[in-house]
Amino acid sequence: MLTQMTHPKAKDRARHPKIVISADDLVHIEALAEGAMLRNPALADRLLDELGRARIVPAGKMPKSVVAIGSRVTYRDEAAGQVKSVTLVYPEEADITRQRVSVMTPIGVALLGLAEGAAFYWDTRDNQRRMLTVIRVEQDAGSGS
Repeated sequence: MLTQMTHPKAKDRARHPKIVISADDLVHIEALAEGAMLRNPALADRLLDELGRARIVPAGKMPKSVVAIGSRVTYRDEAAGQVKSVTLVYPEEADITRQRVSVMTPIGVALLGLAEGAAFYWDTRDNQRRMLTVIRVEQDAGSGS
């Protein structure tokens, strides 16, 4: 009797798409994650897991289509059909009224290092699982990274 096999790797790709992080940002982001271990261990663990599987590249080799600190990201929430644009920043620069999202938030961790076209799952602060797709990434030459 034949049974149909599912392909867990396809699910893993949506859950864990490839990510790229600038070497210049790595040290600062690792320090933030380690500092958050007592305040928010689940988020800190998730960020450290993401860093552990990331491809680290010199800042000059960072692809323009990949989300980095200072990037303007346009993404679509597949469940709600909403399109949003935010800028990924360090916590001290976060300001939701200006759509500046900290890398130390669930959505910030989820967006970090993703390329245009990547689809991924993330868990909201109220434990809802959402699927988002990165539509566009724009780099800001004057970013704080």
